[in-house]
Amino acid sequence: MPTHRVCYLVSHPIQYQAPLLRRIAEDPDIELMVLFETLATASAYRDDGFGRDVAWDVPLTEGYRHREVSDTDGLRQQLTESDVLWLHGWDSKLKRRSLFLAQELRVPVLMRGENTMVAMPDGAGLRGMVKRHYLKSIFKHCAGFLCIGTENRRYFEAHGIDDARLFSMPYAVDNVFFANCAAEAAERREDFRRELGLSPDRAVVLFAGKLQARKHPQTLLKAWRKLVEGNSASPYLVYVGDGEEREGLEAEAGDDERIKMLGFRNQTELPALYDMADVFVLASEREPWGLAVNEAMACGTAVVVSDQCGCAVDLVSDDCGAVVASGDVDALASALRQLTSDVDNLKVLGCAAHQRISAWGFDEDIAGMKAALNAVCPVPGTT
Repeated sequence: MPTHRVCYLVSHPIQYQAPLLRRIAEDPDIELMVLFETLATASAYRDDGFGRDVAWDVPLTEGYRHREVSDTDGLRQQLTESDVLWLHGWDSKLKRRSLFLAQELRVPVLMRGENTMVAMPDGAGLRGMVKRHYLKSIFKHCAGFLCIGTENRRYFEAHGIDDARLFSMPYAVDNVFFANCAAEAAERREDFRRELGLSPDRAVVLFAGKLQARKHPQTLLKAWRKLVEGNSASPYLVYVGDGEEREGLEAEAGDDERIKMLGFRNQTELPALYDMADVFVLASEREPWGLAVNEAMACGTAVVVSDQCGCAVDLVSDDCGAVVASGDVDALASALRQLTSDVDNLKVLGCAAHQRISAWGFDEDIAGMKAALNAVCPVPGTT
């Protein structure tokens, strides 16, 4: 089978995507060219979600061909040399224009987005009708859709996409990187906990991500307070990250030594934090996926997520953690109480989490992409 020449158009370099793009570029069956609308995030930049400047400590643009493109002229040139256009969403003028340009050049389009019916509902009434009409006008130009998970697949199905155009390309992180780094960190786990002021014999509940209201860090704090009432060996609560909710959380925490606010930590620092934790919590509402859950599971950590996290259906079950109703303080407190009351079982749950996420990785991504490429372009090099 000849090599498929794939042009990938994405807004900017993304830390989660970079290792996957390197893996795809290494595959002998795919010739990849990545087009970024901006390269601003490849170096230090202002991240509104974290509310601070961020410079990722992992390579974002190494190991694959790429360039910046700002108009359809540059895109046209690349598409004339491509068999398939792969888009990450339709949120920019250039991406939307690329749909018509690809149609003109007879280049099939594969769409991958994070949308779910919970996270991005159409809405009711006239507004919903207008949005559904708009989405129909976008989707009719796509030969296939790369589904990141079950809820994402349901979103496309709800908008009239038939099964023949839906392909599984799981939303994944670099499981090997996180697992290997966590294994190294485990060798000095107790020392690391002591450095953070955490006694080795008490459980640790962890949040890691952007401290935004939508991710419900305050709900976690309220649930934790219910959890520790009358508990002499109460678990620690550790927040890793920055954002709009940090000031309020610090005020609520006061001088409680059981609550730790560690601030922003970079990619290479995260595995040790997941490893030292016993339970990772993402209590978000309208969360398209939640890749931090993947990271925690790859590090062998039990997880608790809300039912509005896109990853809940595919990744989380009783054997590796719990799913609770978004915003339900009592339900979250109950789940944490049940999990942290049995330290030995937490280890079993963590092992199960690691096992489960090991089948949700880059190998599955590439297999799904190849299935889609062969379906929409059976004979590459003929466009």
